[in-house]
Amino acid sequence: MAAAATGQHKLPDLPYPYDALEPFISRQIMELHHKKHHQTYVNALNAAEVSYSKASTPKERIALQAALKFNGGGEYSDAFIKLAWHINHTLFWQNLAGAASEGKGSGGALKDGPLKKAIDETFGSFDNFKKEFTTTTAGIQGSGWGWLGVNPQNKRLEITTTPNQDPLLTHAPVIGVDVWEHAFYLQYLNVKADYLNAIWNVINFEEAEKRYLAAVGK
Repeated sequence: MAAAATGQHKLPDLPYPYDALEPFISRQIMELHHKKHHQTYVNALNAAEVSYSKASTPKERIALQAALKFNGGGEYSDAFIKLAWHINHTLFWQNLAGAASEGKGSGGALKDGPLKKAIDETFGSFDNFKKEFTTTTAGIQGSGWGWLGVNPQNKRLEITTTPNQDPLLTHAPVIGVDVWEHAFYLQYLNVKADYLNAIWNVINFEEAEKRYLAAVGK
């Protein structure tokens, strides 16, 4: 909680070069998304935290809640909303890897294992899962996030969405996909579905499986 008190959040490094996700996500998008948009959230979150720590009345603290929620949702939300791991943008970067089909990494390769078995059991097949996820997420009105998460009540995988930068609080996140326009517009223009279809080529399913196993207690 020290960071929350002093406003010292840092922009996390990407675990791969900016061009590692090409041709599915361009270097230009990754640089703007990470170095510009994400950095802006870090700066705004730090500023909001410092202001909150200096606030002397309940009215002032209430007025700062929107900034903390918005920028915290895009950043290290566990410091504020008490989640077990970083979510939204921090999770998103970890959620991606260079495409196996391009010889750049393991992205897009869902290997036999607990996550694949759970997806097949829940959705019938991996292809069915992708179609349902893409359809549900493409239906978001405005900006938001598409999620594959584990329902903590029954430990089953479910597809859900959150608006704006709201973090996923109802499920343990396994895969999160940013569908704000800054994540795709320079490359896919207004065709959100093309971006959602392409991103499966760079989803890091190895990381997703780790989250799935942690969520179901294995």
